[in-house]
Amino acid sequence: MLELAEHILDIAENSVRAGARLIEINIAEDTANDSLSIEITDDGHGMKQEEINKVTDPFYTTKTVRRVGLGIPLLADAARITGGCFNLESQEGKGTTVKATFGLSHVDRQPMGNIISTLIVLIAGNSDVDFFYKYRHNDRQSEFDTRTIRKEIEDVPINHPEILKYIRGVLKEGFSEIKPEA
Repeated sequence: MLELAEHILDIAENSVRAGARLIEINIAEDTANDSLSIEITDDGHGMKQEEINKVTDPFYTTKTVRRVGLGIPLLADAARITGGCFNLESQEGKGTTVKATFGLSHVDRQPMGNIISTLIVLIAGNSDVDFFYKYRHNDRQSEFDTRTIRKEIEDVPINHPEILKYIRGVLKEGFSEIKPEA
């Protein structure tokens, strides 16, 4: 994975496989402290302690389609090489929180990538899951919640092309208000 958005997609898809109905994605850039944090929280089935202990081992996976699980180990390594850290907390029956913190200006920090397209892919491919996204840049922030959109569109599927187009516009507008130089 070459971009942080790809890590976010991977972790969120893990959450979907874990039965999550709500996935929260929080990204915070703090230029004063030279840090970037990504936190993904879900209400899925959580993990047993033995799974938590193995999760950063690339040769451990709960997936049946392959015998290695590189997503979380690669994210943890990407954070650590920038002077950051990685943390995973999970409770069976309650959900999981994955948090990676990076040195914002570190030369080895992966670029964010296209987070808006990542969110659209997640929403389009998982129309029965709700997503809450918050992006903070220093003291400014923007939030997006599919639960709010669902109330507005009533019985129209959230992955309808026109709804996805609208969501993309909302996300772009929110992002440009927070970080106009991007």
